[in-house]
Amino acid sequence: MTMTAGITDAASSGIDNITWNILGQTYVPKQLSENSLSWHATFPAGTFVPPHLHPTQDEFVYVLEGTLDFWLNGKELQATNGGLARLPMGIPHGIFNNSGKTVTCLFWVSPTRKLFDLFQKIHNVPDPNEVVRLAALHEVDFLPPPK
Repeated sequence: MTMTAGITDAASSGIDNITWNILGQTYVPKQLSENSLSWHATFPAGTFVPPHLHPTQDEFVYVLEGTLDFWLNGKELQATNGGLARLPMGIPHGIFNNSGKTVTCLFWVSPTRKLFDLFQKIHNVPDPNEVVRLAALHEVDFLPPPK
């Protein structure tokens, strides 16, 4: 897959008019190539991405509006407007909207690997166990809940 030159307008429009519902958040893919994938994300209050890791990708989250809490390799951190979270491959992390308000951000990963395909598979999947199963098949490893 080769990236095409151009502009993807508006937060609500993306590649082929795709919008995914992933774990209660709205993801709109903005760019796709073999080297990277980016997507606009809307995190309603109280939503989160459970702790997981990407063994084959670096992940980045740029906060456009609001505040996100991160669990990064055992440390609690926070990113606000204009903050960039750097989540290196192999490092466990979780993302939480504890702010009480909707948060918007731009994510990207490098390289793309199997993440685009994973999002297509888990769009609107209501069973968290099925999301975890599918994620493991697409190079995203969710961590067990803390005891």
